[in-house]
Amino acid sequence: MITAIVTFRLPKRLTLDEASSMFQGSAPRYQSQPGLIRKYYVLAEDGMTAGGVYLWRSRKDADALYSDEWRAFVTGKYGVPPQVVYMESPVIVDNPTQQILVE
Repeated sequence: MITAIVTFRLPKRLTLDEASSMFQGSAPRYQSQPGLIRKYYVLAEDGMTAGGVYLWRSRKDADALYSDEWRAFVTGKYGVPPQVVYMESPVIVDNPTQQILVE
């Protein structure tokens, strides 16, 4: 599995309420994304950095989302281009299901 950490430094501070509203607006587009297991929207405590943490079945699935079209969408919505960092996720602790997932 692959974890992608997407961040962008915002041109102006967002409040938690503003961020929540913006995030809810884009959340439905990720519900049927092939290979996406889970997405967390994130906002830094200072409100100046936002992004998402995505858990993917594979790097191929992740790359299918992070296209030029997606980058343009994110840049248009938040005013800055996203930065994407990929990390392998060989072991995941899933407390709600009481499982340890091993790749």
